[in-house]
Amino acid sequence: MKKRIAAMISGVLVLMLLGGCQSGGTAQESVSTEKMASLSGQELILYTWEGMFPDEVISEFEAKTGCEVVYQNFTYDEEMLEKLTQTDGGEYDLVFADDYIIEQAIDAGLVQKLDKAKVPNIENENPMFKGQFFDKTNEYTVNYGAGIPLIVYDPNAIDFKISGYHDLWNEKLKGSIALIGNNRVVTGMVLMSMGESMNTEDINRIEEAGKKLQSLAPNVRLIKDDNTQTALLTGEASVAYLYTSQVYDALNNNPDLKVVVPEEGVGFGLMAGFIPSKAPNSEAAHAFLDYIMEPKTFAQCTEFTGYYCTNIGAETFIDDSKKNMLVVPDGLKGEMIENIGIAANDVHQRIWTEFKAAAGAAE
Repeated sequence: MKKRIAAMISGVLVLMLLGGCQSGGTAQESVSTEKMASLSGQELILYTWEGMFPDEVISEFEAKTGCEVVYQNFTYDEEMLEKLTQTDGGEYDLVFADDYIIEQAIDAGLVQKLDKAKVPNIENENPMFKGQFFDKTNEYTVNYGAGIPLIVYDPNAIDFKISGYHDLWNEKLKGSIALIGNNRVVTGMVLMSMGESMNTEDINRIEEAGKKLQSLAPNVRLIKDDNTQTALLTGEASVAYLYTSQVYDALNNNPDLKVVVPEEGVGFGLMAGFIPSKAPNSEAAHAFLDYIMEPKTFAQCTEFTGYYCTNIGAETFIDDSKKNMLVVPDGLKGEMIENIGIAANDVHQRIWTEFKAAAGAAE
C-alpha cells in the first residue's frame, strides 16, 4: 500500500473481528528457535519497499539465526512484478507487496504455496483479513498490514463537522482539500458516496462518478501521493484524504486533528508477504515470516509502519496511546478494491486525468 489502497468485504468485519486468539506458546517458539538455528551462515534476500521493517527487527532476526538479511527495494509494485517475471520467480527469497499485484504474481505461477508447518505463528493472523480476492484459499501469503484511507481535518480551520465523503463537496472547503494521487481510491470514494461498489464495472456508473468528481475540483488544493499529510500539518490544506500511514504521521504530529471514518464506508487494502516460486532460500523465508508473526514482534512492526494491525495476537502489545490509530475499530464497513476489467479501468484512467486537469493539480 505504498502506492495502492484497497478494501475488504464488509459482511465479515464485525464477526471476524471478534475471532482469533493470541498465540502462545513455548511449543511454537521452540519450533521457530530450532529452525532458526539451522540458518547460520546463510542469506535471506528480502525484496520490498524501503523502510518496511524496523532496523532492530532485522538485526534481531540476524542475531537469532546467523542468517544475513539482504534488503533490496522497489518503488512500485509493477517494478517488483517485472523483476520477478524476468527471474522466473527466482533471485528473491521473500517479497512484501500489495494485494492486487500479488494476485497477478500468483496467476503467473511466480509464487509458491507456503509450508504452514514452518510458520506456526501464522495462527496469529486476524481471520477478518484472510480469504481475500488475491489469495482466497490462504495458501500463498501472510498479511503484513492493512491500509484504510480516511478523511482528516483541522477543526480550528473549518466551522462544521465532517462525517463522510459527501461533506467534501461543501462550498466552504473551496481550495482547501489535499488528496492522495491514486485514481482507484479517489474515484472509488466518489462511487461509494453514490452508494455504489468501488469495484463496479458498470461504465455508466463510473462515468457518473467522473462527473461528480469533476464537481469536486474547485475544493481541491493539491493532489499528491507522497507526504500528503504535510499540507494539513503546515496549514496549506484544512482537510485531507490520506493513506493509513499518512494519517498515523499526521496524528503523531498534531493530535488535535480530527479523523473521520466516512459513514458511507471505507476502502481497504492489504500488503502481504509471499515466497517466489523459485526462491533460492525458502527455508529462511519461512523462518522470517514465522519470526515477524510472533505477536510482540508484529506489534513492533505495526507501530513502525503505521498500518492497521493484521495480527490478532499483536493487538495486545500495541501501545495504548496508538491503538486507536492501529487497531481496526469494531463495526467498520467497506470493501476491497480489486482488479477490474480493461474497459472499466480505462474509464477510470480517463476521468482521473480529466479531474486532475480541472483541479489544476499535478502529482
